[in-house]
Amino acid sequence: MRAWTDLPSHRRWLEGHSRDLLAFGRRSGAPDGGASWLTDDGYPWPERGVHTWITARTVHVYGLGAMLGIPGCRGVAEQALAGLLPGGPLHDAEFGGWFAEVSASGEAGGTGADKAAYAHAFVVLAAATGACAGLDGARALLDEAGSVLLERFWDEEVGLLVDTWNRDFSVRDPYRGLNATMHGVEAMLSAADVTGDPDWLRRAVRICSAVVGFAEANRWRFPEHYDATWSPRLDLNADRPDDPFKPFGATVGHGLEWSRLLLHLEASCAARGVPVEVDVVGAARHLYARAVEDGWSVDGAPGFVYTTDWDGTPVVRTRMHWVVAEAIGAAAALHERTGETAYATDYARWWDYAATYLVDHEQGSWHHELAPDNSPSARVWPGKPDLYHAVQATLIPRLPLTPAMATAVSEGLLREV
Repeated sequence: MRAWTDLPSHRRWLEGHSRDLLAFGRRSGAPDGGASWLTDDGYPWPERGVHTWITARTVHVYGLGAMLGIPGCRGVAEQALAGLLPGGPLHDAEFGGWFAEVSASGEAGGTGADKAAYAHAFVVLAAATGACAGLDGARALLDEAGSVLLERFWDEEVGLLVDTWNRDFSVRDPYRGLNATMHGVEAMLSAADVTGDPDWLRRAVRICSAVVGFAEANRWRFPEHYDATWSPRLDLNADRPDDPFKPFGATVGHGLEWSRLLLHLEASCAARGVPVEVDVVGAARHLYARAVEDGWSVDGAPGFVYTTDWDGTPVVRTRMHWVVAEAIGAAAALHERTGETAYATDYARWWDYAATYLVDHEQGSWHHELAPDNSPSARVWPGKPDLYHAVQATLIPRLPLTPAMATAVSEGLLREV
């Protein structure tokens, strides 16, 4: 039987689902610039403020939509981008960088004025995509955001990203984490393509080499949290294990996401002649296999659990939509790289699950969170904040492993339906 990714009919379904997702988020733009957190039915939720990570991800997905020729997408991308540009509400004109959010009352910094690598990595990604889409100000934003990422968050000595500063960059938090670092790799791959600077790839190689080592040393359940010396903090947040950004234990979805990113890194480096000494394909296989073994349908119901302990026992059994989206992307990437049927079989299984349980066929988009019995839940992620993971799940299976998504779409490399 042919792999779904080889079927024109499946690619047509992916294209249609992309359009449906982008139609759902058409109201994302915030009045003063930036992007709103969305409700279950796709309306702005102003009480939740305007967040830099949601704004940047909205620029990214609607910039892609604009390049795909989907009417209405450019305006959404431009409105979101306005929140990140100099003079926009999320840009810190005094100290540089970007606030985490603007609160519902209009307070810059929201509940705190911290400057986070996670948000800044997404600004780099947004700017790179915006530059590919020809959005005004995006190319200059990429230069600025890249400089901030390197000057404030890149640790040249260890080849990894620090996580958080206070507002004026005078105090650096001792916490180190792999979530921000992972999205830093994603941003670096895109920046390398847009700028043509291979040093972005060399930095990404250093990060991935370290992360593969962390994972291998921990039976491919890599620790998410570290101290200032990059020693694992295995018990962090044991008292609040379902934290949306810093959960306790091993995060199943990140094993899948890293698996895919390693394959993009290998392909990008091969295309530009940048050496990669670590076995990224072997690591991608191991990370994927561990995540599926630990996370998929392990508690009597279909779906991926959110987290496990260090022996693979489920801790938070809630199903997060982004985990399935990353499973789809990882299976597609592994099938693309290896040609092995098992990954194509998994790919179809993950999409079947998403279509059955996660896609909201009444109100649109995906439920962002399901309870262990696969009924909609809102304990961790109320509403439907943004479209980033779901939209990418519809595009990754139709794109080559390199160049990065925005450049590939801009160059017309999306496989025809």
